[in-house]
Amino acid sequence: MLTETTDSATEGRPMGLRKHIALIAHDNRKQDLVEWARFNRETLAAHDLSATGTTGSLLARELDLDITRVRSGPLGGDQQVGARIAEGDLDLLIFFWDPLEPHPHDVDVKALLRIAVVYNIPVACNRASADFMISSPLLGEPYVRQPADHERPGLLADR
Repeated sequence: MLTETTDSATEGRPMGLRKHIALIAHDNRKQDLVEWARFNRETLAAHDLSATGTTGSLLARELDLDITRVRSGPLGGDQQVGARIAEGDLDLLIFFWDPLEPHPHDVDVKALLRIAVVYNIPVACNRASADFMISSPLLGEPYVRQPADHERPGLLADR
């Protein structure tokens, strides 16, 4: 028997005042993310934070905040974060990735960024975009994420 998985976990689910934020950084960008997070510590402390492996350890130590940690990116952490997005458990992704270095898990990075777009999750890939995201008035308000076109029943059937 075949069972169908529904999108009810993410469809029209409001983000509360306390957002669920994932923080990820490639090796060459970890220090930049730590500095950014230190500067924004008070704002970040008002939200639920998660991070991949080493990045999570660095941030927990530097910020003295509770951070849910998943595996290191190359060991499946990027996929774990992507799964949490698909399940509706993450609201924002701050991913300081390094576009100038090859990574053995490039396919996982691409998949994570793709799933964030698929589920209409705000993504910041550098310090400037993270600054705009964290200073947005929407961060401190409830927000109903609009489903992407492919999430709307029947829309793709018309194409």
